[in-house]
Amino acid sequence: MNLMPLLVLAAVAVFLVLKLRSVLGTRTGFEPKPDNLPRPPMRGPAPDTGFEVIEGDGKDRDIADHVDLDSDAGQALIQMKRIEPDFSVTEFMSGSKQAYEMILMAYENGDLKTLEQFLAPDVYRGFEEAVEQRAEAGLTVEARFVGVREVKLKDARFDDMDNVADIVVRFVGELTSVVRNAEGQVVEGDPQAIKRQSDVWTFSRVMGSENPNWLLVATGA
Repeated sequence: MNLMPLLVLAAVAVFLVLKLRSVLGTRTGFEPKPDNLPRPPMRGPAPDTGFEVIEGDGKDRDIADHVDLDSDAGQALIQMKRIEPDFSVTEFMSGSKQAYEMILMAYENGDLKTLEQFLAPDVYRGFEEAVEQRAEAGLTVEARFVGVREVKLKDARFDDMDNVADIVVRFVGELTSVVRNAEGQVVEGDPQAIKRQSDVWTFSRVMGSENPNWLLVATGA
């Protein structure tokens, strides 16, 4: 039997796994957890959503529940609310969790149309390249999203010159993923092994603009 085609496919699979980690995050195995159903993409706050200031301590708990109000991130979030009083950090974090699942699975499934809607152009090109290389190699991915183990606001920045807000979120996601070649043979992964994936994503939006959607502008692990 000629082993060369199999060795080539294995090498391609390893390359694509490394490419996946470069545009997303790192993965490690752990015990399974129940499935979560997919949710809609992250959007800005609804028009009637306000933020509450808890009586007694005078603090905006919507911010204080996520970061120190006196930190640079806390001050940036305060500035965002001055421009857009209806902005809710808690609702943003909930939306970012939904967006994480949707974007991650769109990548796994090669759904470029969905990715293009919610990624900044330069980030989209990286995802697009990885998806196209996978298709050209005759490889397909079978993925199942299990859930999000952790969501944490890591940083926030606000540019008062153009009202651009950046919010950095750390996710720890859980999924199964298998890479198959054109013959249907598994060349990477295990359909029964749930992987834990760590990602640090930066979302950006112009506060006060009519467009409510936040775009993914940077990814890391």
